[in-house]
Amino acid sequence: MSSDTTTAQEALTFTDLGLSPKVLSAVTDAGYTKPTPIQAGAIPHALLGKDVLGIAQTGTGKTASFVLPMLTRLEKGRARARMPRTLILEPTRELAAQVEENFIKYGKNHKLNIALLIGGVSFDEQDKKLERGADVLIATPGRLLDHRERGKLLLNGVEILVIDEADRMLDMGFIPDIERICEMIPFTRQTLFFSATMPPEITKLTEKFLHAPVRVEVSRAASTATSITQRLVKSGSKPWEKRETLRNLMKAESDGLKNAIIFCNRKVEVSELFRSLLKHDFDAGALHGDMDQRARMQMLANFRDGKLRYLVASDVAARGLDIPDVSHVFNYDVPIHAEDYVHRIGRTGRAGRSGKSFTIATRSDTKYVDAIERLIGTKIEWHDGDLSTVAESAGEDAPRRGRGAPRRAGRKDEDRRDRSERKRDRHAKHDETPDAAREEQPVAEVADIAERRARKDAIRSENDRNKGSANRNEQRGDARPQRDHNRPARHRQEEDDATVGFGDDVPAFMRIVAKV
Repeated sequence: MSSDTTTAQEALTFTDLGLSPKVLSAVTDAGYTKPTPIQAGAIPHALLGKDVLGIAQTGTGKTASFVLPMLTRLEKGRARARMPRTLILEPTRELAAQVEENFIKYGKNHKLNIALLIGGVSFDEQDKKLERGADVLIATPGRLLDHRERGKLLLNGVEILVIDEADRMLDMGFIPDIERICEMIPFTRQTLFFSATMPPEITKLTEKFLHAPVRVEVSRAASTATSITQRLVKSGSKPWEKRETLRNLMKAESDGLKNAIIFCNRKVEVSELFRSLLKHDFDAGALHGDMDQRARMQMLANFRDGKLRYLVASDVAARGLDIPDVSHVFNYDVPIHAEDYVHRIGRTGRAGRSGKSFTIATRSDTKYVDAIERLIGTKIEWHDGDLSTVAESAGEDAPRRGRGAPRRAGRKDEDRRDRSERKRDRHAKHDETPDAAREEQPVAEVADIAERRARKDAIRSENDRNKGSANRNEQRGDARPQRDHNRPARHRQEEDDATVGFGDDVPAFMRIVAKV
């Protein structure tokens, strides 16, 4: 975007964008007068009914850039039962609920029916809203398809489709669902497509479902806000070391820290870190995808209202959540996907405010840090020395069991170590055997072989004697079989049970005694 265009957009106000008086009144009541660059670039084209491809970093007002023109266009017409007029797809429940709040805030002068289809809520309540007719349908892909398959929803009346946080949709595996939904919607629809990053998979999707879109890119894809101070923090790789590093960092930043979101890669780490912070008297809450929907919304509300100072969260809180005044972001884990770093730190430094982000890195995180720096196009400074100054964690350096000490290794690790130790013991025992003893071993083996041969010869002689005795008995007419004491015990027991067999007509080959 040229500097002249940027200057012209900075001089624009909402009244210059072509919004309806009702929408302008609600925007003014909300305290806004000047649009953000993404809003100034996208709203005029959206009002004209054109497809829009919006690319902007998080915290730049993407939500209002499609909510405001949609409200203006929805002033004409009415919804029919089970046939929504517009559809907005969001990757998470929290984002969907947040978009609903925006429609309620900016659409207070409109009489629109808004339906929210997300998981964790009763189908019956959602069905009632659909039966009344929805002017605005906000949904996550999975729940939308559930209603469609139950026959409670028709999508052939959709006039405007919005796909928000498309790169997050890709990360969560929703792209096949998005493709299915797009095929259910009329070809003549208007599509508004927004994303912070544009990986190749998303580019292919836009080429397939957008028609001559107007590309509005207010910043380089995957860039971070200049208002955010970014730092890397070194740490040992043990969990107790990382927790200690985080606590020290939180204490050092306490003077300028209003509130903070602490991001973990996994849900189990969210729970463990949350309990650890509570144990150390930090005012913290937790948020991850396995929580009940009501608990998730309540936790977000408490954090937004200032009832919680710290929120330990998975990436469910990384995308688009509008908590405007977050002073700090701590990455307890370096994100595996570099794009997630952009979204995580985008929770601070919003709406022109300044913010700080700290990312705790271990030696094993080097490749992820390199990927992040390549993506954002800049080097991230180290807070207090880089990883070359971190000592390797060793058993002698680790603290004794107690508060803050690492837990014992899992049973599998212990079993593996035990097997290794036993193997080493066997080798050591062999190595410690005196030379004289090792020389005597072949002699002992020869003696053992000779003894086994002698035993076999004795058994063979006994078999021959038994065979001769059997022949003599047969000549005397004695049908009573001779018991072979050299046969296995199982066969002897079968003979004692007097099992009926061939009687006197036993074939000759069955009388041959097996060699041992």
